Amino acid sequence: MATRAEKMEANRARLLAAARKAFAEKGYAAASMDELTAEAGLTRGALYHNFGDKRGLLAAVVHQIDSEMAAEARRQAERAETAWDAMLTEGIAYIEMALEPEVQRIVLRDGPAFLGDPSQWPSQNACLEETRGAVERLIADGIVKPVDAEAAARLLAGAALNAASWIAASDRPELALPKAIQAFSTLAAGLLADGQAGD
Repeated sequence: MATRAEKMEANRARLLAAARKAFAEKGYAAASMDELTAEAGLTRGALYHNFGDKRGLLAAVVHQIDSEMAAEARRQAERAETAWDAMLTEGIAYIEMALEPEVQRIVLRDGPAFLGDPSQWPSQNACLEETRGAVERLIADGIVKPVDAEAAARLLAGAALNAASWIAASDRPELALPKAIQAFSTLAAGLLADGQAGD
């Protein structure tokens, strides 16, 4: 028999799944809390207990998707041959995910509109810390110029996020994507130390 903690975790997962579906299909503003909780087979009370309110539920869904995006970007980066290529691949992978309808609507459009500045989101801060660590290692290895690692990481993360947001808002995202990737790669290459060649 499931414990109270296990039941709560199962309820939380059901609410997240229902919200993710509703927010992706209808958008945050149009998603009904009554329909959402009915879809999960739970009450509004369960939603309030687990997430505080609808905005708290959106924050949890954004965190879940954003964390999945970061994990997928890391998986792609692991296949890169060099540390520089890995960092660049991770940023490009994040930008490419802006073609996914769920990412476009929930993370890149509704997230900033209803949750505010993405640079303040816990999931974005985790990505930023990873990028800062990568920049520090690249500086130590002489691959990247001796710049402030946090500043460089913030600029790289911001460029990737803004490129993804531009793609999500574009009427022709598939046409914006290659332009965004080329510009991001060119900007990032400006960090390379003299004598280091980017791909």
